[in-house]
Amino acid sequence: MTDSRQDFAKHVQEKLGDAIVAAHDSSGELTLEVRRDRIVEVCRTLRDDSAFVFEQLLDVCGVDYLDYGRESPTGPRQGPRFAAVYHLLSLKHNRRLRLRAYLDDEMPMIASVTGVWNSANWYEREAFDLFGIVFEGHPDLRRILTDYGFIGHPFRKDFPLIGRVEMRYDAEKQRVVYQPVTIEPRVLVPRVIREEGFAKG
Repeated sequence: MTDSRQDFAKHVQEKLGDAIVAAHDSSGELTLEVRRDRIVEVCRTLRDDSAFVFEQLLDVCGVDYLDYGRESPTGPRQGPRFAAVYHLLSLKHNRRLRLRAYLDDEMPMIASVTGVWNSANWYEREAFDLFGIVFEGHPDLRRILTDYGFIGHPFRKDFPLIGRVEMRYDAEKQRVVYQPVTIEPRVLVPRVIREEGFAKG
């Protein structure tokens, strides 16, 4: 972490206290881990305090850590499965910031920040639709990318790649109907590179 990011992280932690669980540099950007129950307070302070002025919320997304690090020599990651991630921008200070709040595995839920930034509205609906994260206090939390009758959340790691249902137009009923998936699951076998194709040298 560069000195400027270190100083900024220290200042944020001084201002917000135990609402910030940890701070670290991730891909050249400061990431603050925030207590789930303090997310609205943290976001409001980061927007309104003259030292921060994060006037823009660029994105809210979900993360599913199921099987994360499974291939690692130290084994799979331990900890909560789901997280909500917020990307902020301060035009005044020319600074970006990432917030991450870990959620419960059984019912991933966190307070909505639509009261802080209006742009959170559709971002939260997308994270709800794709990951099943419930944003408490959202004014209209419903699916935004999948159909109303869609079952499950397609960005969860345990969601089957072929899905569970398919839809088609039924000419007799003159409407779209849903039915169980009828295609056979594909087995992805890596291609074998044969030596015959290469000149021996």
